[in-house]
Amino acid sequence: MTVDLSRAAAFLAGHGRTLDRRRFGLLVGAGDPEAVLAAVDGYRNADGGYGWGLEPDLRAPESQPGGALHAFEVFADVAPVRTPRALQLCDWLATVSLADGGLPMAFPVSDATGCAPFWADADPELSTLQSTAFTAAAALRVAEHDPEVAAHPWLASATDYCLDAIEALQTAPHAIALSFAVRFLDAAYDRAPRAPRLLDRLSRFVPRDGLVPVSGGSEGETMRALNFASVPNSPAGALFDAGVVEAELDALARQQQEDGGWRVDFASFSPIAELEWRGYATVGAVSTLQRAGRL
Repeated sequence: MTVDLSRAAAFLAGHGRTLDRRRFGLLVGAGDPEAVLAAVDGYRNADGGYGWGLEPDLRAPESQPGGALHAFEVFADVAPVRTPRALQLCDWLATVSLADGGLPMAFPVSDATGCAPFWADADPELSTLQSTAFTAAAALRVAEHDPEVAAHPWLASATDYCLDAIEALQTAPHAIALSFAVRFLDAAYDRAPRAPRLLDRLSRFVPRDGLVPVSGGSEGETMRALNFASVPNSPAGALFDAGVVEAELDALARQQQEDGGWRVDFASFSPIAELEWRGYATVGAVSTLQRAGRL
């Protein structure tokens, strides 16, 4: 199936955030990295972190690990362009990381309106593999083109925390945490000597078909191969049977809706978040298919 980029652009024009419209424009060669960076700046706080609904199900203004994930994704989008905001975000993360080098799921919010309970009710004093892995993995992608991020002490300590936490796993973590742990090891594969061995260790928790049901999620919500490995030849792609990632890429292309956008299979916690996730998913689908050589 051929993806219709003009319909995707139309969907984003009618429903997407300015940030996702700018990211999409950059993907298809019609955008400006500086415009993308200006759009994400609207979610930035004076402390160097990001909030204000950059993570759609966390509407509160306070800087959060979830906001850091999405900001780093944008900083990776604009490569090879670099921004001082990436280093400043690392500085903020260094000030809020816990003593073991990890990050909590979320920090306290002043107003939980529109926030998912797992964000609003998180323990701010408890490091979690999920939040530390998703933040560090995204930062490692930025580090590929930004030597200041690559050399930042926060990234080193967060990487060590994730490696130690994965080493200590005796049973399968929650499906979402598992997917972020695999993505972290995929990003760290050539940087951290332990990463290849630990990726092999995690393979015992990842079925060869890539399907991991999400406990407590929406009906039918499932982590799939592309949640672990978005390109066929990545280290994480070796966890799956031959053809699985390619088949998932075929399925992703077929999932473009009549309105031009893509959907997610998880619940949103406000009407605006539902739309914003669709815009984010649309950019993500086009980006994944492009990186895989499908566009």
